[in-house]
Amino acid sequence: MSGEYNLSHLDELEAESMYVLREVAAQFDRPSLLFSGGKDSIVVAHLARKAFFPARIPLPFVHIDTGHNFPETIAFRDDLVEKLGVQLIVGSVQTLIDRGEVSEEKGFNASRNSIQTPALVGAIEEHGFDACIGGARRDEEKARAKERFFSHRDEFSSWDPKNQRPELWQLFNGKHQPGEHFRVFPLNNWTELDVWNYILREQIEIPSLYFSHKRKCVRRAGQILAFSEHLNLRPEEKSEMLCVRFRTLGDLTITGAVESNAETIEQVVDEVAVARNTERGGRMDDRRGETAMEDRKKEGYF
Repeated sequence: MSGEYNLSHLDELEAESMYVLREVAAQFDRPSLLFSGGKDSIVVAHLARKAFFPARIPLPFVHIDTGHNFPETIAFRDDLVEKLGVQLIVGSVQTLIDRGEVSEEKGFNASRNSIQTPALVGAIEEHGFDACIGGARRDEEKARAKERFFSHRDEFSSWDPKNQRPELWQLFNGKHQPGEHFRVFPLNNWTELDVWNYILREQIEIPSLYFSHKRKCVRRAGQILAFSEHLNLRPEEKSEMLCVRFRTLGDLTITGAVESNAETIEQVVDEVAVARNTERGGRMDDRRGETAMEDRKKEGYF
């Protein structure tokens, strides 16, 4: 099926994203790239490499480490940063917990997702970033669909979807007051299928978690979660070996897997092309309420 797609639009998406990245470098004094180790941030890193070639990527990578990340993700992050020769800044949720600055959730549905925000905001303030580039896309979730390319954040890192600037004719206004900053989303017009077709075309290396593999998992509320020491099991829950892959990567206590036999990028493309649920449909944090994502974003989330 993947061979049937007309991929000429990928050139337009690539050019648009590279233009956005260059605008960031031109308009801001201290930009950064938020890097999660997921496919979207990997694609943004690839686009940045092409946008600024032959020079190195002129901005640091920022990763907010919950302490509950997939080990494969951390290993991939470290390897890529070394290959690209960029600076890596890590905001540690565990450090904030140890200092008593944030409280960790308790119970069977506990996660560290919500307390990523103080770690991110702290990193932005500590390093004085005036722009943070992310890999979010409008098709991911209804709150994401409200985003501009340049998303203004106030001095408290809060996002007001009703107070964003027009972006007519791809003219971006990055002016801001001291203490304010922008979140920038070069992949706004991409879809999940676009991302995978681009990964296929560019032969971009991605973590093995995105391909089918056998893993000990737990079924919960219609979702499949990776079994780990960080997952609090209910008495009736039992782990089982399943053949799964992940469509999105995050804190492993909330990131749902899908049963799949897709072992190559071509097979993943075919699988995504016929999927009827969004990739974030397996994220337990997004299911906490109708406006869960938007509420987190208003507080300073990615």
